[in-house]
Amino acid sequence: MSSLFIVIEGIDGTGKSTQVRLLAEWFRSQGREVITSREPTDGHWGKLARNSGNVRLSAEEELELFLKDRAEHVEQLIQPSLAAGKVVILDRYYFSTMAYQGCRGFDPADIRRRNEAFAPMPDFLFILDLDVDAALGRIGARGDIANEFEKRENLVRCREIFMTLKGESFVHVVDTNRTPDEVQEELRALVGL
Repeated sequence: MSSLFIVIEGIDGTGKSTQVRLLAEWFRSQGREVITSREPTDGHWGKLARNSGNVRLSAEEELELFLKDRAEHVEQLIQPSLAAGKVVILDRYYFSTMAYQGCRGFDPADIRRRNEAFAPMPDFLFILDLDVDAALGRIGARGDIANEFEKRENLVRCREIFMTLKGESFVHVVDTNRTPDEVQEELRALVGL
């Protein structure tokens, strides 16, 4: 079977992790070998990047950590898994870097160019969409305290940046103001297997 590369994006609180898990379970039930991962990763660079939501680094330092983490992720996991014909499903990818670092003053288009020089484009990009206030309500309901990435004004701008991608053929904006099972049903229909 041929490989399949799926990325699930969206602002915090839209249910990305749940949808990654459900989609992976579904593909496994179809007999496919599935690799799931997330960005930032749990590698050295990813841990440093993840911590920057609590101890804020300069915008330049933060962006460099994301780029180093992604380059390692592509080389060590994404490319080998795709080469082996597996389904790869990511919870965040360079589109999040475009959105969240775009909020810090970087040009999202430049971030995209820098990433696409080494990072493969996904077959499907699912942008899980939800009103910012509803997303913040979900973040609070799960017991989390909003970090620097999750401030309302940042999430509004991030959502705007994500929505600039919606006209592209591999991009699907999915409304998550419904049950996780309803969202999952739409993702499966969009994959079309």
